[in-house]
Amino acid sequence: MEEDKQKVMDFLASKKGKTKFYFNDFTKALPEKKQREVKKVLTALVNEGKLEFWSSGSTTLYGVAGAGKVPEGED
Repeated sequence: MEEDKQKVMDFLASKKGKTKFYFNDFTKALPEKKQREVKKVLTALVNEGKLEFWSSGSTTLYGVAGAGKVPEGED
């Protein structure tokens, strides 16, 4: 799983200017993994504090913790 976590972090680092990503973006970053396995990798990264959830109200996205614009009033 550590290798998969590193692949995700490398994928995020390669996307300059973009801070929020859909779940399907990560399935493309780890094409050899099933969706459930990708979800486990992302959840582990969120639990470690490397990634965070961001919700628009109807869609949940993933982003690097502390990166990007955050609407006023959100942590």
